[in-house]
Amino acid sequence: MSRELHLAGFLIASHVTHSHAAWRHPASETDYLGPDYYRRVAQTLERGKFDFLFFADLLATPVRYGNDIRVPLSSGTQASATIDPSLVAAGLANVTEKIGLAITKSTTYFHPYEVARIFGTLDHLSRGRAGWNVVTSLNQAEAQNFGIDNHLGHDERYDRAQEFLEVAFKLWGSWDRDALVQDKASGVFADPDKVRTVDHDGEWFKTRGPLTVPHSPQSRPVIIQAGSSSIGKDFAARWAEAIFEIDPTSEGRRAYYDDVKSRASNFGRNPDDIKIFPSFVPFVGETESIAREKQAFHNELADPISGLITLSVHTDHDFSQYDLDAPIEDVVVPGTQGLFDVARRLSVNDNLTLRDIGKLYAQGVLLPQFVGTASQIADQIEEGFLGGEADGYILSAAQAPGTFDDFVDLVVPELQRRGLFRTDYTGSTLRDHLGLGGASLTPAPRGVAAVT
Repeated sequence: MSRELHLAGFLIASHVTHSHAAWRHPASETDYLGPDYYRRVAQTLERGKFDFLFFADLLATPVRYGNDIRVPLSSGTQASATIDPSLVAAGLANVTEKIGLAITKSTTYFHPYEVARIFGTLDHLSRGRAGWNVVTSLNQAEAQNFGIDNHLGHDERYDRAQEFLEVAFKLWGSWDRDALVQDKASGVFADPDKVRTVDHDGEWFKTRGPLTVPHSPQSRPVIIQAGSSSIGKDFAARWAEAIFEIDPTSEGRRAYYDDVKSRASNFGRNPDDIKIFPSFVPFVGETESIAREKQAFHNELADPISGLITLSVHTDHDFSQYDLDAPIEDVVVPGTQGLFDVARRLSVNDNLTLRDIGKLYAQGVLLPQFVGTASQIADQIEEGFLGGEADGYILSAAQAPGTFDDFVDLVVPELQRRGLFRTDYTGSTLRDHLGLGGASLTPAPRGVAAVT
């Protein structure tokens, strides 16, 4: 085929992923504080020839719903306990050889020099497999953990993020690829003419440089993003090489795909250089009825209040103040606007109450569930891939690591048999897996965003 399907796996360095029921599932392992769980998942996905393993992250324990942490902690909702994914990924670099390792870092609560150094290091340790999921953070609780009284406004966060990436690109480019000489006979370690300061002094950041990390195998990490508001999609169209997307409907996924690809042209980019990855939760069975039994068992474990706690975290809006048995209200949220738009659309179109939305959110943060035999799930993936919804898919687990095992053992061979997915890696870097060319260190220009 002229196009090759891409696959990635989703994790949080935590006891849950999108599914709040995952940690309660009898088959789930919950030793997320040790290395073996992550090693097993990464090696399973590498055996399945996945492009990358992707770690989301949040920087605060949930508190937005009712201004209380007791219920989130007792129920184990998303982000109630997490560890640092950058350290997890560094450990996985030693026990994997090919699979990309993508982690989340915020442009709102860190400095470009620190983040550039982390990803330069990870790219070296992984021999060119690093990816950076760029986020602007979500809520007031995260701000307070960093000693800031008020979280920046939505548009301000993106303005800061624009300059953050511009500075990071300068820092990654401060060493030429051949600057490191290490000639023992002559005693020359590095060529000083090939290492430069950056001397950046902007609205948000100031840094001298150069980076202490020499030029890395990919030059910089693959940039991943999940912009869903209008300004977020423009940001993704300017910077992203892979985009993580959530929409439970085929119509919504097609509309998002077309929208972001068209915006890429406004920044002078080739739309094919942006790979869009909707996410889904699979339930695979030897028969369809077995798969549906797995789905029903999982979904019954999901608590609506846990879902609303996470919806409140993601949107930075307290949903404890509304009637659970009324439709979700149309309110202005300062956090993730795209997910709230999806929730509102579902509530209106399907006549769902706030309780219903909470249940769906707890089952998988509004991710679609692909259910059936390996062949049936491959049908759904193929239909979306060929139907203008996706360049690839991000797999999220209903129970871990079993969901990953089932998909790699049963669905991947079916996708390979159809000629949709690789039977082996043909390169060694994450850029190779995604079919991207060399990494530019010159950002697309600002100021040419789509008018919406």
